[in-house]
Amino acid sequence: YVDPEYFQSSKFRDKSDVYSFGVVLVELITGEKAVSYLRSDENRTLATYFILAMKESKVLDVIDARIKDSCNVEQVTAVANLARRCLNLNGKKRPNMREVSKELERIRDSQLHVQNEEDEDTIEINFRDSWNDLVTDSSSSITTTSSSHRTL
Repeated sequence: YVDPEYFQSSKFRDKSDVYSFGVVLVELITGEKAVSYLRSDENRTLATYFILAMKESKVLDVIDARIKDSCNVEQVTAVANLARRCLNLNGKKRPNMREVSKELERIRDSQLHVQNEEDEDTIEINFRDSWNDLVTDSSSSITTTSSSHRTL
């Protein structure tokens, strides 16, 4: 979780916490630990492993299997891109925490927008079905009533 710039300067910078948060984001979307001795030496840290996967356009290969099937791919990819920006080795090129927060809100809101559109479509379909059922039931009642009057 430690900002690599800390090892050079022995000082935490304004954006050192952003690097650490990037590692947390990657842990969340991959389900992996920050350091693993099961990976090769050059990919031992999750940050390095993840950045390499991003460079090779294999981010979907490292997504946690527990969320892969049920996730919104665009949303997870957006979080992965944000995490990559947070993990930039050059602290000056990382977003600040306010920008990270706003980006996460934007990603969440875009999902809510899509969900709301789906909900509206469902409501409209359900309304149509209910209306059709009502019209069909009313027609049946009218037909039944009309036929019973004829019988009398």
